[in-house]
Amino acid sequence: MEKKRKSYNLLIGIIALLFIVAAVALTGYIVSKPAPEIIQGQAEATEYRVSGKVPGRIERFYASEGDFVHKGDTLVEIDSPEVKAKLAQAMAVRSAAEAQKSKALTGARQEQIAGAYELWQQALAGQEVMEKSFSRVRRLYEQKVISAQKYDEAEAQYKAAKATCAAAKSQYDMAVNGARKEDKETATALVDQAAAAVAEVESYLGELYLTSPADGIISARFPNPGELVGQGSPIIAVTDLDDVWFTFNIREDLLHGLRIGDRLTVTVPALGDRQYRTRITYISVLESYATWRATLDTGSFDARTFEVRSVPEERIDGLLPGMTAIVIQASDK
Repeated sequence: MEKKRKSYNLLIGIIALLFIVAAVALTGYIVSKPAPEIIQGQAEATEYRVSGKVPGRIERFYASEGDFVHKGDTLVEIDSPEVKAKLAQAMAVRSAAEAQKSKALTGARQEQIAGAYELWQQALAGQEVMEKSFSRVRRLYEQKVISAQKYDEAEAQYKAAKATCAAAKSQYDMAVNGARKEDKETATALVDQAAAAVAEVESYLGELYLTSPADGIISARFPNPGELVGQGSPIIAVTDLDDVWFTFNIREDLLHGLRIGDRLTVTVPALGDRQYRTRITYISVLESYATWRATLDTGSFDARTFEVRSVPEERIDGLLPGMTAIVIQASDK
């Protein structure tokens, strides 16, 4: 009887030992089993950095960080005395060019025209007197009353008076007709050039008031009022919350055949447990060497990281750039 009891106890011990070994093995398997990979990314949005074409000093901000602005709203005013001085110079040059053009198109003043006319009439009277004198000298010369010397002198005086009259007439015609066609065209071109210079400077004046390129929130203001800013320096940043997407950096062995157009179901912890459907619009390998992962020590291969972007199919209220997103499911439907 005692022998049977010992055999029974031995059997119980063996069973208990086997149970303990199985429990330890199962626990070890559960503990050593690799946890499922979590694909985590973040929300991003289009950001516009507003900058000016002209250097100057920040005069005033019309919006603060966190304010919602509409496209076309004035955000900042820049003070640039240099641009204002250039505008005054350009306008002075335009005024001078317009005066030259008016002078060329109008011609000489009435006083100048009247003076030229009187000189022409004086020369014309002198020509008539010399013509009569020459006629008398010629008749006397034909009658051989005077010498050839006297005849030549009278003829020369008559031709000189005639040339003087023609020159006076030419000066009168010039005064009446005004400047030449080429001079008028040159004056017109100078006015156009000056007007273009004024328009250019006025366009720079428009750059002293910077406006929002899109609807969005003010996400950053870089300088402070009163500080100097250079040409092209970013002054204020506007984030378009209507153009939001998720960016995931996924190792290539976890892509599992993802393609552009596939859908990703994601959750945003900051917005609760609700799931959102998104569509992949961009897949590209990251260029940095830091995206390589050496896995040869496990008998695998060197893996690279790909950037995957997905766009929500519907607007997600409360979603802000920088919020974490976690992939729940991937599908091609």
